[in-house]
Amino acid sequence: MFASLTVLAPGLLGGSVAMAARSRAVAARIHVWSRRAETRASLRAVDWCDLVHETPEAAAAGSELVVVCAPVDQIAPLVERIGPRLAPGAIVTDVGSVKSEICRAATATLAGRDCTFVGSHPMAGSERTGHANAEADLFRGRTCFVTPLPDTSVAAIDRVVAFWRALDADVVTESPERHDEIVAHISHLPHVLASALCSFLAQGDPRWRELAGPGLRDTTRIAGSDAELWRSIFEQNQPEVVRAVSRFQDELQELQAAIANGDWFTVKATLERGRHYRAGLRG
Repeated sequence: MFASLTVLAPGLLGGSVAMAARSRAVAARIHVWSRRAETRASLRAVDWCDLVHETPEAAAAGSELVVVCAPVDQIAPLVERIGPRLAPGAIVTDVGSVKSEICRAATATLAGRDCTFVGSHPMAGSERTGHANAEADLFRGRTCFVTPLPDTSVAAIDRVVAFWRALDADVVTESPERHDEIVAHISHLPHVLASALCSFLAQGDPRWRELAGPGLRDTTRIAGSDAELWRSIFEQNQPEVVRAVSRFQDELQELQAAIANGDWFTVKATLERGRHYRAGLRG
């Protein structure tokens, strides 16, 4: 599909992109760059990339597709850095979990160049980090948002969609704004709740943690994710996260009032509605 693919910042997601592309013969050559020298040294020992570069500009030069896998607040600056070195016709995408600000900034950066930015967000993250945890099948059966702007090249959109489908992802195309609203509810809000619950319990008796069953561990798994990474995500998607938390607070207060008032009909209805939604989640 691509003669050359570049992955910038290949951690869990970026490493998985490169591994999946290599295992499925999606790119003839795969180049990578990582900010840390020790990470670049470890990448030279893996078999899913062909060349490790010292700078993002060198890694992106000449590639048909560049996938930027840095934290959300570093994606647009990286696109700006590599812009002058991109080959004519190059496509740049990313894996950031917030899209509106990134898509507009990156598109503006590449304006006037014969290159196109098309935003992407595979819903395939984990609390684990680093390319050592990457998996070639990480995207199999997972949703991947592709978030073009209204004037984005249709040909570039089609190639990015085809790329993610070649990695076995289920592609959904949405506007950046609609994407940010959706993920604020189904991804960012769950992280707010898991982290707030753990923060709340951390202020209590520390011995209680040793008494907890698997329910607490299952409910709070994502609270083990990188705090700075998620602070940046909340900052980038602040308005939508605030709206989602506000709507959830209304639901929680209604349940609290039902319990306090002994309204067990409402309590059971809430539990049943939640059970039904949980049963319908993708595996």
